[in-house]
Amino acid sequence: MADTRTRMNLSAGIASASVAATLVLLKLWALGETNALSVAASLADSAMDLMVSLGALAAIWYAARPADDDHTFGHTSAEDLAALGQSLFILVSAGIIAFAAVTRLWSGEPAPIMAHGKGIIVMGTSIVLTLSLVLWQRFVAARTGSAVVKADSLHYLGDLIPNIGAILSLWAASWFQMEAIDSAVAIGAAILLAVGALRIFKTAWDGLMDRAADPEMIAGIEAIAHGWPGVYGYHDLKTRRAGSKVFVNMHIELDGAQSLDEAHATGAALRRAILRAYPQTDVMLHKDPVGVLPHPEDPSRAPQ
Repeated sequence: MADTRTRMNLSAGIASASVAATLVLLKLWALGETNALSVAASLADSAMDLMVSLGALAAIWYAARPADDDHTFGHTSAEDLAALGQSLFILVSAGIIAFAAVTRLWSGEPAPIMAHGKGIIVMGTSIVLTLSLVLWQRFVAARTGSAVVKADSLHYLGDLIPNIGAILSLWAASWFQMEAIDSAVAIGAAILLAVGALRIFKTAWDGLMDRAADPEMIAGIEAIAHGWPGVYGYHDLKTRRAGSKVFVNMHIELDGAQSLDEAHATGAALRRAILRAYPQTDVMLHKDPVGVLPHPEDPSRAPQ
């Protein structure tokens, strides 16, 4: 089952990189034909998509590697490290596009936009390819639960806005000679790029800083543990996210008079229930006798 999920995630990653590479080539040609900054902004967005897709593909492959002696918790943090670098590159590109657009507006003489029809055809093609990719990614994410594929899908869905903006810009320039709108669309696309980059940065930073899982997931895990047969209570529930994996540590309180086999069976059943509800987790349960008090020399005990 795990191998099937990995293959599906890899197929989504390969499709993402292939579509992004195709769009980069198409928009490079369209930029040469039209000289439109809105197309340049969309081209930069597709170039970022290509980088993100290649990084996601590498992360899916690397994160799928089993834990080893040097990485006992696996390799999923590679996803966050790659995303952090990509977000910084996207921010720089957005700044360059915005600067070029503002400079063109202030010059008072916007560069003429040419070959409007060719540009519109290319941008329309990019919309069709992007929508097809998003549908496949959502199909894969629904069956594998991959956070990487889900994030990539949302990213590509957001890319439709710069593409639609470029079409509107080319149409306005063709019918109403409003070349200045091209720079305005480019500035808007640059802002969207920057906002998306900041979101990617925050998500990656939170992962690298061992930020806790979403409150909804924590509440869901608590709901499963609460009232589980044989579990009298729980404490010290700790979570951290690394890439698409969430690590869960929790102490559960069991009847101290039962056998070790019985205690193990209760803990294993609870662990399986959490994994069924949240397949992207790695769950570790520590078993305590119910009512046990912390030892005075326990290093985790708060100083008095």
